[in-house]
Amino acid sequence: MPLVRIDLADSRPADLRRAIADGVHDALVAVVGIPAGDRFQLLTAHPAGELVFDADYLGVRRLDVVYVQITLVAGRPRPLKVELFRRIAANLAAVGVRPEDVHVTLTENTVEDWSVGNGEAQLLALGPVAGTAG
Repeated sequence: MPLVRIDLADSRPADLRRAIADGVHDALVAVVGIPAGDRFQLLTAHPAGELVFDADYLGVRRLDVVYVQITLVAGRPRPLKVELFRRIAANLAAVGVRPEDVHVTLTENTVEDWSVGNGEAQLLALGPVAGTAG
């Protein structure tokens, strides 16, 4: 049950914004193993000046950053996370986003930290979460 927030420049057209959202979701399905219907995303386009970044931090030349923040249940191994980063960058490159401009952050929590409606903690009853050892 990832929650994905994508922040990008409003100069990117609406069809590209959707393609970016699709690319992130497709990577989560392929790499993490979440169900295709498990899609919860916030896509926010920002005017010039609202996305601040260092153009050369850690030797990566950035021009037009797309921020991808993914909140998900903890427990995925490091190699899976690294592959997720790689796959997101590849998927976004396929729709015209420079891999250097793809900035991904994972934030982990536990199954008791989620309610997906009705004030219930649905994940507590689901058993093991896709991609985790539990």
